[in-house]
Amino acid sequence: MKLRELLELRCELKATSSRGEKVALIAEFIRGTYGEDLRLALDFLAGRLPGIALNVGPAGLRKALNVPFLGGRPTELSEVYRYLREIASVSGRGAASRRLDKLKELMSRASQEERRFLAELIVGEVRQGAGEGLIRDAIALASGRRKEEVDEAFMFGGDIGEVARVFMETPDKWRELFRPGLFVPIRPMLAESAPDLDSALSAMESPALEFKMDGVRVQIHRDGEDVRVYSRHLRDLTEKMPEVVELVRGIPVKDPFIIEGEVVAFSANGRPLPFQYTMRRIGRKGRSPAALRSLPLKLFLFDVLYLGEPLLDQPYRRRLEVLGYLEEAGLEGMPRLIGASKEEAEEFLKKAMELGHEGLMAKNLESPYVAGTRGSHWLKIKPVETLDLVVLAADWGHGRRRGWLSNYHLGILDGERRRFLMVGKTFKGLTDDEFRWMTEKLLFLKVAEDGATVFVRPEVVVEVTFNEVQRSPHYDSGFALRFARIKRIRKDKGPQEADTIDRLLEIYELQLRRKGGLSTDL
Repeated sequence: MKLRELLELRCELKATSSRGEKVALIAEFIRGTYGEDLRLALDFLAGRLPGIALNVGPAGLRKALNVPFLGGRPTELSEVYRYLREIASVSGRGAASRRLDKLKELMSRASQEERRFLAELIVGEVRQGAGEGLIRDAIALASGRRKEEVDEAFMFGGDIGEVARVFMETPDKWRELFRPGLFVPIRPMLAESAPDLDSALSAMESPALEFKMDGVRVQIHRDGEDVRVYSRHLRDLTEKMPEVVELVRGIPVKDPFIIEGEVVAFSANGRPLPFQYTMRRIGRKGRSPAALRSLPLKLFLFDVLYLGEPLLDQPYRRRLEVLGYLEEAGLEGMPRLIGASKEEAEEFLKKAMELGHEGLMAKNLESPYVAGTRGSHWLKIKPVETLDLVVLAADWGHGRRRGWLSNYHLGILDGERRRFLMVGKTFKGLTDDEFRWMTEKLLFLKVAEDGATVFVRPEVVVEVTFNEVQRSPHYDSGFALRFARIKRIRKDKGPQEADTIDRLLEIYELQLRRKGGLSTDL
């Protein structure tokens, strides 16, 4: 199958906002596509590259996008996948340069439309209003199977393209092929957010309260000496966490098991470092044993999904009992409080924050493990900071947000130089009516337009929540807001009333003090 054939479907999907029409379009595409082409097409459409970590940065991607078009044979999906796998496999001295050369070679054969899609695929931001949930609906429609069957297959580690191939080619074997088992990562159960501690406590009777740490969520499979570590996105991280692997391999438990936990990097003073530094530690290859020891990773368990047999259908209360057995064998559990009064819960939250963590999780003790699903069985309780920021530009939306300016470039005031410095982007938080209002307002304020981006006079102020302030070379402020979300439009404020870079620095420095400061060996 040619890449352009997939892009024709993409254009049709972008042209409609109707979910039903999108599902019908994808189902028709599925019926006419077979084998490896079907698997790759749906993985690409969902913006997924299963088993591939490219390690291509923004600067390298920009260089590759600017190479001359050399033409040649039309680009096949299988060829694109081969190129990407070869890029991912490059290692050793000069790897970055060789990866870039290979990416340039691929881009030189792609049209401008193909290049844009490949760039989105590489950075994981494919947008045409057709996510994995919608594709699962289309697989059910195309195959004539129940949606619940497709969802279950998807939960147990099947990438979306492989699920489609099985349901279209060997539908009676799906349960045999997609089931919880060793070394097939299970999609993680997800949590909703609670406005505050009181809301979480009132939502469930006598929940288990646990520290919410800002690390890397992992799922670890062990059978004898064989240990594999997977990320929440089902990527294999085994080689990046040698101390975690050795810890798990060494516990005296005979039965095979699957556990979940949080891996966090700690500073020399024993306090957790920000997420950004945990990711840097995990992301770098070839670190010496001394370097690994200087920035150690710690594992804190919070669930067990398999111990000799699947436990997903067991209530959390029972899974905690099994988890206790593994903790006695030498693994450390997440700090936990069960049966707490309101006063005890408030003190537990205070303790978590004082120790440098994000907040708490409240978990229903009677809930099963619902793989791949976000729901109210688990609730996040995170006291958050907010900043009043100014909209500097906005991108035209895709899919349901097509026709609206809906991805907002956020700026913070540099009072000394009387200008605004960018600290990130977000398309989250607004209602449809607010998207419409923002679009009309920003078009009125437009000063320039470059492709899909409209630049505006800095007048609209928005209150923004975020998870963390991170250092970033990509913005002129030198910082980026992690998980930024618009809480409300501040029509009562003018741009000179926005928060300043000094306030951002205060938050960043407080965050570092709370999380143990910076490590120089990153």
